[in-house]
Amino acid sequence: MAQGSDSNDTSYTKSPSPGNKQGSSDDMRKVMRREKNRIAAQKSRLRQTQKADSLHLESENLEKENAALRKEVKRLTEEAKYLSTVLSNHEPLCTGLSHAPSDLLYVC
Repeated sequence: MAQGSDSNDTSYTKSPSPGNKQGSSDDMRKVMRREKNRIAAQKSRLRQTQKADSLHLESENLEKENAALRKEVKRLTEEAKYLSTVLSNHEPLCTGLSHAPSDLLYVC
């Protein structure tokens, strides 16, 4: 509801007559305060929008990075499987396999 739209609203006061300097000064302060508040609210909304835009961009970048890391994990997993297969195929052929308790030494 807009301020002053209700005729019974006690917070709404009519402007004092032009001859009343104290009332004119109070009205001026009220107008200035409202203008400062309007500007502050506008700046706040702008900062909020900029923060939301920044978070959106950061989210997109993190999603791209996550996809790239998942792709790398998949590639490394496949490489580990391949190397494990190569090793298991080579073990029967290797005559210099020595099982030491601390390390495995391959001498082929």
